[in-house]
Amino acid sequence: MADKQKTETEIDIVLYSVAEGVATITMNRPKYHNAQNGRMTYELDAAFQRAASDDEVKVIVLKGNGKHFSAGHDIGTPGRDINDSQDRVTLWYDHANKEGGEFLYAREAEAYLGMCRRWRDIPKPTIAAVQGACIAGGLMLAWVCDLIVATDDAFFSDPVVRMGIPGVEYFAHPFELNPRIAKEFLFLGDRMSAQRAEQMGMVNRVSTRETLDADVGAMASKIASMPRLGLALTKQAINNVEDLQGKRTGMDAAFAWHHFAHSHNELVSGDKLGGFDSKKMAQENKKQDKT
Repeated sequence: MADKQKTETEIDIVLYSVAEGVATITMNRPKYHNAQNGRMTYELDAAFQRAASDDEVKVIVLKGNGKHFSAGHDIGTPGRDINDSQDRVTLWYDHANKEGGEFLYAREAEAYLGMCRRWRDIPKPTIAAVQGACIAGGLMLAWVCDLIVATDDAFFSDPVVRMGIPGVEYFAHPFELNPRIAKEFLFLGDRMSAQRAEQMGMVNRVSTRETLDADVGAMASKIASMPRLGLALTKQAINNVEDLQGKRTGMDAAFAWHHFAHSHNELVSGDKLGGFDSKKMAQENKKQDKT
């Protein structure tokens, strides 16, 4: 049976491979531009855990199959599974049987903020290979990686202020960009090209679709030649400096404001997302193609 005839539950939506000390983790929902449902999020966590535990793996590469790296969180595909219980990996309790704001807060504290922090602190270098769209929740996946290599047609966007929400749950914006550029990025919701992202220091290198895998592979191979402990301690040292600058506490505050906005939206309109389902958000995003 060909993949196009299979249901999504029959398809591996996260792929994993290891070669020459490099683990490659691949998001595999190209039909939905690698939108992250709960299943994908937990399978990504399992893949990161597998790579972290394997002494043969020195470097981890995260990529996405298809036209786009990731369109963000799944807010409207047939595979959306926000109401499902999962085998939790952080110390949060199950969200599925909770009511009101507790439902979404518990889920996102586990699956978004909690997991992103786990992945950011993996004691091995990580590289995001980004092509096409890297939107909202897609940013979170790229930002937890130590290095980002993007194709020349890649773009980055966090349009959730349209929903009345102050950015995605893993609020790294003023660390990935300087505060004034972060405000522009969020206030306008415009796409940031890979070229500008490189100028701003968010992207390490710009590649092409034809050479992305080779460029990332060369970078990963060079890093993999370094001593494992030296890499782990260097990563820990730099992450610690970011945390001393307030990254962790700033995210905690932004996460609380994020959920205040969800609750406000629900009180005012009956919809946590402020009326923006995937179709409406896509329509708004496409308007930028014409500007």
